[in-house]
Amino acid sequence: METASTTPNPTITTTCSSSNQNNNNHHHDAETTTAAAAAAAPENPQEPHPEPPPPPPPPHILPGPRAARLQELYAQSLRRTLAKLKWENFAACYPTVASRAEPVLRQVQAQMVEKLGEKCEKEFESILVARQVVSKLNDLEALISEATHRRITAPPDAPKPTPPHLLPAREILSAHLAPSLASHQSLLNARLQTAQSHNAILYDRIRAQRADIESLLGLLEGTVGDVRSANEALEPVVGVLAREAMDAERAVLEE
Repeated sequence: METASTTPNPTITTTCSSSNQNNNNHHHDAETTTAAAAAAAPENPQEPHPEPPPPPPPPHILPGPRAARLQELYAQSLRRTLAKLKWENFAACYPTVASRAEPVLRQVQAQMVEKLGEKCEKEFESILVARQVVSKLNDLEALISEATHRRITAPPDAPKPTPPHLLPAREILSAHLAPSLASHQSLLNARLQTAQSHNAILYDRIRAQRADIESLLGLLEGTVGDVRSANEALEPVVGVLAREAMDAERAVLEE
């Protein structure tokens, strides 16, 4: 029986030593690079800017009778539709699974009905909010109640109103534009009042400035009158004073 030799191969030993040395060198280089990157990183990194707060949700509007009836009708229709997905109908579509894994299929059917109902309700709510259905139905309620009140309180001999389909196009257009024009009119009235108040302040300031100008003109006219009076008083002796000045100047030049 032959005995296996246990003498190590020098070539394998040298290769392993070289491989270990290379791995150590690579590990040392990686540690050096990581340390250099950590030293180069700033001590106090810039904090991220806080995100702006989300916009506030729209105010909740209580539904009126018509809006409540619409929501109730949709809920009833949705329940009736989801009732068609009962276990008997669902199991008839998957008879093999229903016979071999009935509990799993029942769980899938219940989850499907629940998720479908939640998704339909969320979609319906988003449509109500996007189209402003509740507020518009409430406006319709107010319009109908106002029309009913006018009809009840109208005198017996009052003329009957013209049906909407017989009104001219100009009146229908004016009726549709009346709400927006009313809001613009109120805005323009507020701007007009502000401009009038500013104009009143400017008018008072201009009146005060005109009063100051008139008082300054009065003082200036008084000063001009004084100068003219002085000229009139000095007019008789101007010639004498002029001759004396010329004689004095001539005497100084001769000296």
